[in-house]
Amino acid sequence: MKLKGAHMGHTYTKVRLYNLDLSAYEDAELLVDTGSTYTWVFKEILGRLGIKSEGERDFRTIEGKFIRRRIGMGIIECMGERAPTVLVFAEDEDMKVLGVHALEGLGLEVDPTTKELRKVKAVLAV
Repeated sequence: MKLKGAHMGHTYTKVRLYNLDLSAYEDAELLVDTGSTYTWVFKEILGRLGIKSEGERDFRTIEGKFIRRRIGMGIIECMGERAPTVLVFAEDEDMKVLGVHALEGLGLEVDPTTKELRKVKAVLAV
């Protein structure tokens, strides 16, 4: 899947987000960020999907600042693959990103040469 480029070489992809029982979904375009552990989505989108907060976590931003955000569980779909993942309830000032936890769960990776999202040949067993 060719990723859509944006400012300063950033890479975006389209995903579909579901609540855990798959009764509601919403499409989104997220920045692919292999430096982010979790996927960050506007809290309003997660609220519309009925995704419940499972608690809060502290995060360290790229600037070294500490912030606290709510997290919940949902299902993410990309390139025909679906997987459960941790979702961060992003505030307006936060980046909206597809993180490595979701990428690994989906069995996807970014080709460093072509900047294309691709399915991995095999997931590591250990």
